Amino acid sequence: MCLAVAFLIAWAQERTPPPAATNAPANAFSAARAMADVEIIAKVPHPIGSAANAAVRDHLVARMSALGLQPQVQRTQVLRQDGQWIAGGTVENVIGVLPGLDRTLPAVAVMAHYDSVPGSPGAADDAAGTAAALEIARALKAKGQPARDVILLITDGEESGLLGAQAFFDQHPLAPRVSFLLNMEARGGGGRAQMFQTGADNAGTIELFRKSAPAPLASSLTVFLYEHMPNDTDFSVSKAKGVPGLNFAFIGSQFDYHAATSTSANLDKGSLQHIGEQVLAATDAAAYAATLPAKGPNLVYANTFGGHLLAYPAAFGWIAVAASALLLTLAMLRARRAQALSLLDTLKGMGAGLFVLTFAAAVFRLARFATGAEFGFLEQHVLLAQAGRWEVALALLGVGALLLAAAAAGRGRTRMAAAVLALIVGAACSAFGHVDVAGLVLGVVAAVLALLCFGRPTGVAGAWAGVLASGLLIAIALQVAAPTTAFLAAWPLALATLSAALTGLGAKRNLPVLAVLTIAGILGLSWLLAFGHGIFQGLDQPELLAVITWLAAWTLWPLAQPAEDQKGARMAALAVMLLGVVAVGVVRLDPPWTERHPQVTHIAYHLDRENGRAHRFSDAPGLPDWTRGVLRVDGGTVEKTKLPGLRRSAVWAAKADPVAIPPGGVEFTRQPDGGYRLHVAAPGARTLALRLDTTAKLEGAAINGHPIKPPAGGSVRIGWEAQTDGLTLTFRAPSPGAIEVGYSATFDQWPAEAKPLPARPADLMAFGTSGATVVGGARRFTW
Repeated sequence: MCLAVAFLIAWAQERTPPPAATNAPANAFSAARAMADVEIIAKVPHPIGSAANAAVRDHLVARMSALGLQPQVQRTQVLRQDGQWIAGGTVENVIGVLPGLDRTLPAVAVMAHYDSVPGSPGAADDAAGTAAALEIARALKAKGQPARDVILLITDGEESGLLGAQAFFDQHPLAPRVSFLLNMEARGGGGRAQMFQTGADNAGTIELFRKSAPAPLASSLTVFLYEHMPNDTDFSVSKAKGVPGLNFAFIGSQFDYHAATSTSANLDKGSLQHIGEQVLAATDAAAYAATLPAKGPNLVYANTFGGHLLAYPAAFGWIAVAASALLLTLAMLRARRAQALSLLDTLKGMGAGLFVLTFAAAVFRLARFATGAEFGFLEQHVLLAQAGRWEVALALLGVGALLLAAAAAGRGRTRMAAAVLALIVGAACSAFGHVDVAGLVLGVVAAVLALLCFGRPTGVAGAWAGVLASGLLIAIALQVAAPTTAFLAAWPLALATLSAALTGLGAKRNLPVLAVLTIAGILGLSWLLAFGHGIFQGLDQPELLAVITWLAAWTLWPLAQPAEDQKGARMAALAVMLLGVVAVGVVRLDPPWTERHPQVTHIAYHLDRENGRAHRFSDAPGLPDWTRGVLRVDGGTVEKTKLPGLRRSAVWAAKADPVAIPPGGVEFTRQPDGGYRLHVAAPGARTLALRLDTTAKLEGAAINGHPIKPPAGGSVRIGWEAQTDGLTLTFRAPSPGAIEVGYSATFDQWPAEAKPLPARPADLMAFGTSGATVVGGARRFTW
């Protein structure tokens, strides 16, 4: 019952709110009203530099004009460099201003981006954010003039490297006035919107958000993790400029992320409602306030229940840790007086808890390999297409692992069987074409723990005390090393130790004790499942869910551990794990492809400018029969091939009938000032991509007049978007050397002279640049 109720509560907490209708109050956010803009913006794919994106730009200008925001289009070239990666191009940001009562006050900005990736209408990413921004501006205007200006910043080129945001904050005269910013993003097509990133020193920002947002979803853990991940959004640019603010996104239904299925019909309107009403509330609080939030040390914060967000200074985390230590001590003293606790049992309990952690991690890792899905964005689409049953499989395996550990501790005489099972699971991780060191280590560690802990039966009081003692150690470690994350351990630990103190560590099984244990188990598990669901959605690393399983054991252990004479517990645990295995088998063997969740396919035409050779190629990891047939339409053999101008790894390709080579090419000349000029032209292409490998140091290097810092004797990758006049690299070289240039120009249309692409089956989905023409080549120049 405890498990069922906890899972039900967790499911209910993850539901999105109902979308408000078009007749909602004028000063409220309405997803139905915002959907009118989503349907226009996300009518077709509209990447930067495309005609479709220009149409969206014009729509935004018209909508802002109707709202009285006096819009302007910032058309400019911009460049961003991150080490050897350079992104640049021409952007067209659309900017409007809702005037405040005092135009001299620092301004608030609401930001989203209107471009999509190629091949996706981008209803979620980021038509939803753009439409929400327009609806927020309308609602603010309906309320009355704010205290300060509210800038509506709808950027272009986010998908190509945050280009629009960089252009605004580097070049626009309004940028210095932005003193608080709210950004909206999406990495899926549904789910509740989470506030997952803040500016530095977020104390005042979190207080504003906590007090204003209805049903907020946020935690300082996500901020900590996001800061240590390579991911970026437009908010990364404003944060780097020192602008405080809040970054929001929803990440459910990730199958639709950057996919052709990201349509207005498939977008979860509740997700749009949730992100819109949160951002409206925070914008309202900042725009109408006399002062903007003050900076202060980062707070610890997370949801409790019922949409409540608890926040406190990081140092206050020691209160929860100290309280847990005192409660655990009280619980152990009570159990000791009742002669229900021994030091050996406590030590074995610590080992049993760690067995849960390591064994569950090995099981989850094996399950991921057993699905047959490779790792990678497109590779995992087979799992995203059946995310529901994949998550159920992992939940069953996690519950089974916890029950097995508790049964082994309570019943005893299981150490050899548990150790052998752990070794089998760890070794099986290497049965999929490579030696998996991590799986082997997890299996061996779990086996050693089983041998140490699952011999003689362990009393529930001692085992639970050991589990909680290990939890106390990790809570202390987190509070010292990463205090903004320590709540993840400290809060369930405080709940578990309170339950332990009230029940004398749960040795007795009368009705009051069972009631306390059940309530604590329900609260602890349901709270943790929200974080488990977030890990499942955000990271294709299910072994991390072992941490959630271990944390859940802190409150569930006394309910999960059977008495020494209670038969059937081990078989019940194995039965649950077997159900998980069956679910994994279904995930692997039952193809999920449907018209709603079609299989990814990619087909494009490549023409080598230097020799005129042509290929049809696929940049997707798999080759459905339809794709394979289209590749060999011109009689070529489908095989892995390295094509000039594409990435260095091979792609599936087959020779094709050549077409006329379009104008353009690469020129390398020495300039009168002694420098060098490399010019790549491709009239009509929307994007240019270059890989430059140099043997000498380049000085004074610039791309289209923008200075860059090329690494000496290394590689540079350049992506240039919305190009019209090509790309020009200028530099000086103090010593002789050479430069190898791999280049490609992408045209959004299939060659008119080539055999047309046949219709795709309904259960196949074109992805990315599918249907495009890529003209590439490789040249080498010396000086």
